[in-house]
Amino acid sequence: MTKEEIAAVFERAKTWPQEKQEEAVGVLLAIENNEYDDCSDMTEEDWADLEEGLAEADRGEFVPEEEMKAFFARFRR
Repeated sequence: MTKEEIAAVFERAKTWPQEKQEEAVGVLLAIENNEYDDCSDMTEEDWADLEEGLAEADRGEFVPEEEMKAFFARFRR
């Protein structure tokens, strides 16, 4: 991407709704502060696990509420 392309996007962003502008600023600040995670470091196994979790959710397969409460109780301070 060239400086001209970046400048053009910034100009167009000035016409976006306030909410989208705030989101864009947040992403840019996160990138600047090295806090932005674009998932590029996920392994094939990570992606497979994510896909399986989504498939389970689609099928309505969730961890029972009592198990989740017990899980979170272990880590709360």
